[in-house]
Amino acid sequence: MSAVEIVAEGLHFPEGPVWMQDGSVIVVEIAAGRVTRVLPDGRTETIATPGGGPNGAAIGPDGALYLCNNGGFEWIRQDGLLIPGHIAADYTTGRIERIDLATGTVERLYDACDGRPLSGPNDIVFDASGGFWFTDLGKIRDRATDHGGLYYAKPDGSGIRCAVYGPNMNGVSLSPDGRTVYTALTMERTLLAFDITGPGEVAPSPLAALPGRVVTAFAGHILLDSLAVDADGNICVATIAGHPGIASVDAGTGVQTWRDMPDLVTTNICFGGADMRDAWVTLSSTGRLAKTRWDRPGLKLAHYG
Repeated sequence: MSAVEIVAEGLHFPEGPVWMQDGSVIVVEIAAGRVTRVLPDGRTETIATPGGGPNGAAIGPDGALYLCNNGGFEWIRQDGLLIPGHIAADYTTGRIERIDLATGTVERLYDACDGRPLSGPNDIVFDASGGFWFTDLGKIRDRATDHGGLYYAKPDGSGIRCAVYGPNMNGVSLSPDGRTVYTALTMERTLLAFDITGPGEVAPSPLAALPGRVVTAFAGHILLDSLAVDADGNICVATIAGHPGIASVDAGTGVQTWRDMPDLVTTNICFGGADMRDAWVTLSSTGRLAKTRWDRPGLKLAHYG
């Protein structure tokens, strides 16, 4: 098994890694409201400071960075670890933003769907046609929870629709053939699959309260975070607390195998490199970006040139 190399430290709850063709990796720093480029030698550069809670990110068909902004959390220091808490005191709304990588200009594309505010947009993936799926994890208040779901939108700001409302969803990715969208339910410790029937449309479930197909469920005190898919169609999902690391899940059988990571709050993974076997993992509570070699190539994402 390949060693885990720490590429960068001192980050403020990194998430949303995006591998770039120049060898750098873009991450968000949720606790700092910042988008940061990590260079191959570990140096960092600020790309933009959108504020709120920048979360999942992806490159769009125009080469810009598209960002899920959850609106912000309260933050807790516990035993030297940085942990997200309830909704931020200055929270206004969740939103989808577009960032020009050359200038750092931040443009708000969406903060509502069908007249209802977005709560906590979390992760994003583009399809081959140029639209994007994104999840909303909702927001935890003192004695209530805002609900989220699965959404689809156009990158020019001209259209957004809700495909599934209700479950608070975290990571999102597409199968290699683009016909299935996967999401992770954090607290329910479950990976779901949805059959795509059209742009922003998924096949209905027998019970609307139980959407999608269960790929696998995790036992014990394991929480699920963001995910990516490898070239063979396995779902690589970040796992928190009970078994921190990246679980690789066979999408057909649900069988789980693990790559352990040195952070209780391991949150995300992306693939890159010439052979797509370099994997970058965000070790969020300790503020680090890690790199390791994966045992199979990651899936090449749409619109990376």
